[in-house]
Amino acid sequence: MSATVDKSEARVRQMFGEISGRYDLMNHLLSGGIDYYWRWRTIRAVAPVGTAPILDVCTGTVDLALAYWKAGSGHIRVMATDFTPEMLRLAEGKRDRQWGKKIANGAAPLTFLEADTQRLPFEDDQFQIVSVAFGLRNVTNTELGLREMIRVCQPGGRVAVLEFSMPANPLFNMIYRNYFKFVLPRIGQLLARNRQSAYEYLPASVSEFPYGKALADKLQSCGLTSVTWTPLTFGIATLYVGQKPATEAATSVEIAGTVSS
Repeated sequence: MSATVDKSEARVRQMFGEISGRYDLMNHLLSGGIDYYWRWRTIRAVAPVGTAPILDVCTGTVDLALAYWKAGSGHIRVMATDFTPEMLRLAEGKRDRQWGKKIANGAAPLTFLEADTQRLPFEDDQFQIVSVAFGLRNVTNTELGLREMIRVCQPGGRVAVLEFSMPANPLFNMIYRNYFKFVLPRIGQLLARNRQSAYEYLPASVSEFPYGKALADKLQSCGLTSVTWTPLTFGIATLYVGQKPATEAATSVEIAGTVSS
């Protein structure tokens, strides 16, 4: 845990509970709508195979879990977990408004469970894909969260991490950091008032969280193989993908970076 950013479970849960009602609006507004594209890239890069279930952790208001459910054409069960009950209530409402009738008519369920990613309530080797979008940096113990995601992933399955990062271009990096530091907190606090300074926490948590090869190395050290990372939109976000070894004897590890905007 960072020495300067308070990522304690109680603080993070309260913070996201307070901004839950404006969470979707703020995400889409502050990203300029690019977050839709980032999720689309994630689904395209880590597409479902067969009918084994999928798990999305730190699901927030369920956008990535919904995208995976739609990608499976309603034939694949998707589980979504979050430890903020206010977020899950909004997620259930979103699911029911958009797809409740289809699920009621026999499509595979999209279900929600209140759970901490550091202590997932699932048996080992359950899910073909375990994903997280913009939530890993909020987990108090990053390595513990990753190891739990890997534990519940099937052998040969994949773990996908979509997370904010910092642009490599020096000029764009400077503009982006100034926006994060001076503009975003003011807009965020104005539109989603909260006592936990959520939109000051956001830039601080992003700037202090590892990204690129550093985060890819962490995925590898936690047990994933064939880890790749792909910067998106000039490096504002990065998609990391790794595979759980098919057997315990598997030892070959490859880390590769690709560049895409």
